[in-house]
Amino acid sequence: MLRARSVGGFAQVDPASTPGYDGDKKTGAAELAAVGEKLSTLQEMLFAEARSGGDRSVLLVLQGMDTAGKGGIVRHVGGLVDPQGLAVTGFGRPTRTEAAHDFLWRIRKALPAPGHIGVFDRSHYEDVLPVRVHSLVPESVWRPRFDDINAFEAELAASGTSIIKCALVVSKDEQKARLAERLKRPDKFWKYDPSDLTERAYWDEYLQAYQEIFDRTDTDAAPWHVIPADRKWFSRLAVAQILLETLESLDLSWPPANFDVDAEKARLAALDD
Repeated sequence: MLRARSVGGFAQVDPASTPGYDGDKKTGAAELAAVGEKLSTLQEMLFAEARSGGDRSVLLVLQGMDTAGKGGIVRHVGGLVDPQGLAVTGFGRPTRTEAAHDFLWRIRKALPAPGHIGVFDRSHYEDVLPVRVHSLVPESVWRPRFDDINAFEAELAASGTSIIKCALVVSKDEQKARLAERLKRPDKFWKYDPSDLTERAYWDEYLQAYQEIFDRTDTDAAPWHVIPADRKWFSRLAVAQILLETLESLDLSWPPANFDVDAEKARLAALDD
């Protein structure tokens, strides 16, 4: 896995690479299952902590070009934990109501509650990506948003939310192959959007926009991780591992009983069945 501040240039990342991992797809699948067992336990501990008054949560932000595998991360990584402690939100074009508010308004409404892992499939970074590439708002509007985002994420981290930001990097050739696959299979038609080809024409502009995002918003409170995504099995394992390391860093423990355990055991044993 790559930290954004050490990448040296978003456009130079090899989407087919597996940095820090020398295994193959088969071993990657086995390791993902092992990571999943640990994730499940830690997520339950986080959830239990909140039931006892804790205020900590985790937010996983997923960004990437079309077909980069964000939905697969949600299914295959988010699916490793208990859904009652998982909150997934996808952010598309703002609705009329959302557009009438500050760009962070809809983001704040979707933040994970204490004890939860929140997953954003796209996020507030859409407001410095397509709006910039397509000049949907003036630069005088979108450029100050970098400072707003940094302040928002610092506030969020200080309140007890651990923030993980992952940018999934897919190559143009792999994107083309994935789009072609969607057009071959009726069960994938629903995933195909003709506008994806229109966006593809702005590839270089998006790379430039992503680079400035990393330059401006890769902070200690909310770091960016750049994930090569041509190999889906690797990107899923990489995100799961980062999520696991984040949960482990919280040093979670099971909350103590708020009742007399021995007394309750005695009451249970005395029950007349």
